[in-house]
Amino acid sequence: MPLADELLLVRAAELYYEHDKTQDEIGSLLKVTRWKVGRLLARARDEGIVRIEIVHPRARRLSLEHELCQRHGLRDAVVIPDGDDLPQRLATAAADYLAALRPVPRTLGVSWGRTIDGVAEALPDGWAVGVDVVQINGGVSLTSRGSTAAASAMAIAEKAGGSATLLPSPAILERRETRLAIEGDRTVAAVLGRGLAASAYLYSAGAADGSSVLVQSGYLGTDQIEALVDRGAVGDLVGRFIDAEGRVVDESLDARTVGIGLDRLRAADWAIAVIGGPEKRAVARAVVGSGLCSVLVTDETTAKAVLEEQR
Repeated sequence: MPLADELLLVRAAELYYEHDKTQDEIGSLLKVTRWKVGRLLARARDEGIVRIEIVHPRARRLSLEHELCQRHGLRDAVVIPDGDDLPQRLATAAADYLAALRPVPRTLGVSWGRTIDGVAEALPDGWAVGVDVVQINGGVSLTSRGSTAAASAMAIAEKAGGSATLLPSPAILERRETRLAIEGDRTVAAVLGRGLAASAYLYSAGAADGSSVLVQSGYLGTDQIEALVDRGAVGDLVGRFIDAEGRVVDESLDARTVGIGLDRLRAADWAIAVIGGPEKRAVARAVVGSGLCSVLVTDETTAKAVLEEQR
């Protein structure tokens, strides 16, 4: 680009964006037409001389959302800017998406954990009417530190004027036979049946490390997590540990896990995964790449990591 043209672009951009001049005023100062000013401003943006950034907490990265959908066949994506208070902003973005979802899901299957707790808190009263919220994996905490699955499901339902159907079972049992016996109970089987028939799902994913809610809730020790990582685990989804290809890592552990299976999430029209933060990028790639969600709510850097892996 000739220097004179470059200086003209910069001057037009300075007058418009920094000095609040109108396009007519800029045209008079630069001795060009108003239409020429409009083209200069558009060119300044296209060539990176001007960069416009929306910094509102509810801002989104639409170009990344579009690319995620195109490359991975997602039904939708929500990407928020990086920055402070990421867990809270991620929960707010997921709550906004769920409240705007149409048609409103009559039955919403939910997992549990810190992220879903945040979504439940961020949802406004009256976000929907008469939604039946169903817990899709066991979540009776074994310690006082763990998140309570029942509280999240009940809060989401209460704010929608609906009802919560809870799964009265631990997430992971000691023996496969115990899991089969519990799932064979009429009450538990009915809850799981409602979960399998849900019209939409909302869940997060945990990293395969000591921060996992399954560790914090007393189900697994850090030594067991390390063993799972040695076998290729990158994180867990609805209590089931998966590798980078989205496959179950430990069949014996999976056989002791109470809840709906991963195949149901892959088959669902609306499977909304809320995953963000540096420690969850590997599991986010696995979830998206293996079709374990149809909607992804995430942050900018995680979205780029998912796309870079695909490239």
